[in-house]
Amino acid sequence: MTKIISVHSYRGGTGKSNLVANLATNLVLQGNRVAIFDADIQSPGIHLLFGLDDDRINYTLNDYLWGQCPLAETAYDVSHVLNEQLNEQLSEKIVQDKSIYLIPSSMKAEEIATVLSEGYDVELLHQGFQELSNLLALDYLFVDTHPGLSEETLLAIGISDVTVVILRPDCQDYQGTAVVLDVAQQLEVSRILLVANKVLPEVDADALGKEIEDIYQVPVAGVLHISNDMFRLASQGIFCLRYPDSSVTKEMEKITQKIVEILPKPVELSR
Repeated sequence: MTKIISVHSYRGGTGKSNLVANLATNLVLQGNRVAIFDADIQSPGIHLLFGLDDDRINYTLNDYLWGQCPLAETAYDVSHVLNEQLNEQLSEKIVQDKSIYLIPSSMKAEEIATVLSEGYDVELLHQGFQELSNLLALDYLFVDTHPGLSEETLLAIGISDVTVVILRPDCQDYQGTAVVLDVAQQLEVSRILLVANKVLPEVDADALGKEIEDIYQVPVAGVLHISNDMFRLASQGIFCLRYPDSSVTKEMEKITQKIVEILPKPVELSR
C-alpha cells in the first residue's frame, strides 16, 4: 500500500518544496517508486526543480480537479531528470524510468485566480491520491501542501501516514507551527515530524532540535542550516544530486531515513 507523506508549513518561504523534492529523490535512489502532488495550487512551482517547464506540460492538477482530463494525463515521468542532474560522484547510481512522477499545478495567472475565486471539489484530491497510487504502483506519495490552514491542506494532513512540518527559527513560525500541531491533534494525526530549516550556521543543531522538541513535544527529524550552495542553485535542480557531500544533503538523508523507519516499504512476497 502506498505511504502518503504530506509536507507542510504555516508560512510560505520555509523551503517546503525543496525539502519535498530532495526527500522524494532520496527515496527514489533507494529503489522506490515515488510521486509528488503539487497541491500548493495557489502558489505552485516545484516542477521547476525538475526542469519541467510550461512548454512540456499539457495538463495540470487543475485540469483534473475541474474535470477536464483523467488524472493519469497530469502525471509526468521525471526520472530522466534525476539522471541528468546526478553529480559525477553519484555516477554509479541510475534512476530507472517510471520511478518518479510529478503532478504539477498550473502557474497560469488566470487559472490560479479561478481557483481562488471558484475553488474546486476537495474530495477529488483525496480520490486522486488513491487513484494514482494504484495506477502507478507507488511506494510513496508526497503532497506539497499550501502554507497555512485551508480545506485542502486539512484533507492532505488528515489522510497522510506522516506529516512533516517545516519551520524556521522565527517567532512567527513558532507560533504558527503551534496552531498547525493543535489542528493536527484535533484531526488525530499521530505521526508528525518537525524539520527546522534556514538555521544560522553558528547555531548548534542538537541543542536547537532538543529545544523545539521540548516546546512542541513532537520529534524533530532534522535541522538544516543555511547553505550558500542552496542559494546559488536557486531552485534550478535537486540539491542532494548537485551537492552530495554537503552537510545539508547528509541531514536530508537522515530525515529520509527517519521517514522510512516509520513507514517501511512493504515487503513484496514471492509467488
